[in-house]
Amino acid sequence: MDLVGIGDPYEQWEAMTAVAKAADAGSWDSIWLYDHFHTVPDPSPETTFECWTTTAALARDTHRVNIGQMVGCNGYRNPALYAKMASTVDVASNGRLYAGIGAGWYEQEWKAYGYEWPELRDRMGAFREAVEIVSRMWTEDDVVFNGKYYSVDKPINSPKGIRKPHPSLWIGGGGEKVTLKLVAQYGDAANIGGGDPDTIREKAAILKGHCETLGRNYDDIIKSTSLNIFPLDAGTDAEKATAKARGGVAWDRFAAQTVIGTDDEIASKVEAALEAGADYILFYVAGVAHDLDLVARAEGIARRFA
Repeated sequence: MDLVGIGDPYEQWEAMTAVAKAADAGSWDSIWLYDHFHTVPDPSPETTFECWTTTAALARDTHRVNIGQMVGCNGYRNPALYAKMASTVDVASNGRLYAGIGAGWYEQEWKAYGYEWPELRDRMGAFREAVEIVSRMWTEDDVVFNGKYYSVDKPINSPKGIRKPHPSLWIGGGGEKVTLKLVAQYGDAANIGGGDPDTIREKAAILKGHCETLGRNYDDIIKSTSLNIFPLDAGTDAEKATAKARGGVAWDRFAAQTVIGTDDEIASKVEAALEAGADYILFYVAGVAHDLDLVARAEGIARRFA
């Protein structure tokens, strides 16, 4: 719902690109897109640009900042195609891709676009196979894989990317038996906890256990978490101040999902997440499409922890 109120589609695109360029001009490490065809959590006719074509465009509109998806939906693309697309974008960005992947969850959207909606067991089984295929196509030649859900027969993936040893793979989700084990096996980064310290602590401990079992160095894996924030000055009427940024989302829902407060109050939430085991924070800042000053203000909060 970020682009509500901007009527022309090209102006919407330019507003999004302006946010990316503002982040690129600052000290942010990365910018992120979500991989959805519809608005979330409720489908609406509001604009939602496709994730990977947008990633490729932003790779050329920016020069320094890393670009990722939190997270790419495995069910929307064959994993061999995903690996090829990601390699291409990594080259286009000169090695700045953070390739995000997850099992997917948005049932209405899958069905609306004609994708079969599998049971959770099958979504996770396909996800497990997909991550292996992607990793191997980035690191091996002549990959052969015959699984229950996917098969590949020596796909040529050249070039494999720019970043060494391969594009950075960010695996989103906190599933303890499949997802976090895949992070330990193949991931460069995890995204866990949704900013909640107790959940971060729990999932990080499970990930560490998988790493110990597999002989992986836990410290080599980035443990990211996401916080929705809206910074404002003390004494400000929060409901009124967020009206435009909410894009029609009801106040109660927005407030339940967002840290709304002063810079110090938001910083305390970041500190709690870091103390719980996260070492990388993703901010979603509502309203940046309408107010680029929010990019700089959020950056000021983030720089406290740099």
